[in-house]
Amino acid sequence: MAVMAGKKHTSLDRVLGRLDSLDSVSLTNLVQRLARERALLEEIFNTLQEGVLVIAADGTIEYANDAAHRLMGLSGDRLAGQTLWRLVPGLRSSLGGDGGAGAQAVSREFELSYPEPRTVRFYMVALREEDGASRRRAVILADVTPEKLATARRIEDERTSSILLLAGGVAHELGNPLNSLAIHLQLIARKLKRVKGSAQLDSVAESVGVCREEVERLDQIVTHFLEAVRPRPPDLAETNVADVLAEVLKFQKREFANRGIAVEAETPAALPKVMADRGQLKQVFFNLTKNAMEAMQPGGRLRIRSRADDDSVYLVFGDSGAGIRQEDMGKLFRPYHTTKPGGHGLGLTIVQRIMRAHGGQVGVESSQGIGTVITLQFPRKDRSVRMLRG
Repeated sequence: MAVMAGKKHTSLDRVLGRLDSLDSVSLTNLVQRLARERALLEEIFNTLQEGVLVIAADGTIEYANDAAHRLMGLSGDRLAGQTLWRLVPGLRSSLGGDGGAGAQAVSREFELSYPEPRTVRFYMVALREEDGASRRRAVILADVTPEKLATARRIEDERTSSILLLAGGVAHELGNPLNSLAIHLQLIARKLKRVKGSAQLDSVAESVGVCREEVERLDQIVTHFLEAVRPRPPDLAETNVADVLAEVLKFQKREFANRGIAVEAETPAALPKVMADRGQLKQVFFNLTKNAMEAMQPGGRLRIRSRADDDSVYLVFGDSGAGIRQEDMGKLFRPYHTTKPGGHGLGLTIVQRIMRAHGGQVGVESSQGIGTVITLQFPRKDRSVRMLRG
């Protein structure tokens, strides 16, 4: 390619050197050829996902491809003639007082807030001109927001896993004394029943009953915790999520009725199949419906909808509860974060772990005083192309 390019460049130089001797027809053909080549190069540059800029020594933008306009939030050809240092304040100073003119190549990352928050990697290299000077520079802009988010999520996952692993050992050790307490409290309760009743004995029996209830609650907390920190790999099989959801809702029907909460579920049996572990899916659905139930007052309504596209199957759970405060949205999947009295804060942690193990995702939208919508996204069993996650 380099040899061919060199020959072509030499040939073009030879033609340009004979411009004065060209007749009008040859000159027209040359201009048309150059116009075609320019159009081809423009089309190639505009297919790139990375932004490409050519800037003068003072930062004036002489050329910008379509991707550069998208990244900078400007449509049409509005970048041409703009000064890059004005569009990205602070960039010039970070490159050095001369805007990086003294360096052969420089690389930086900066954040843009318009049209949406994202992180952009900036790479600039000097362009050598015929006289050997480097008065202009080429700039490559790449949107690295997904990469940054994936790294942040991986770090958060590793941090959470290390904490949970350490605490899991402690939780496991708590199981033995809790079992011992439960057994001895049961024996005390039996002995008290055989003793003649009195006000004092009744009070002791009541206290023993309270202790047994608290031990049972602690045992449930430990059980949930161990499920969260030591999840077993899913036993995947062809599954209809609508069938699994129907089983969970049937089991909870009486509790919904007792709380005065209406449930509307539209999940057609013809939904595409997914590869899933039925037991773990039940746990996901139970945790979500339980959360929704506890977030609503009598008269509340839980709506469940489903849909599918070429790649995924979606289940959407919408409740009419109090909603989630904006400051709490970023903490929803953290272990032990809960806004409910008596809650253990592990329900959504377990949901997220199971969904990730299934190659799926969890999305949350909420408005205070209106309610919360949680979307589960499962990969379809029959999709022909599977994206690799970084």
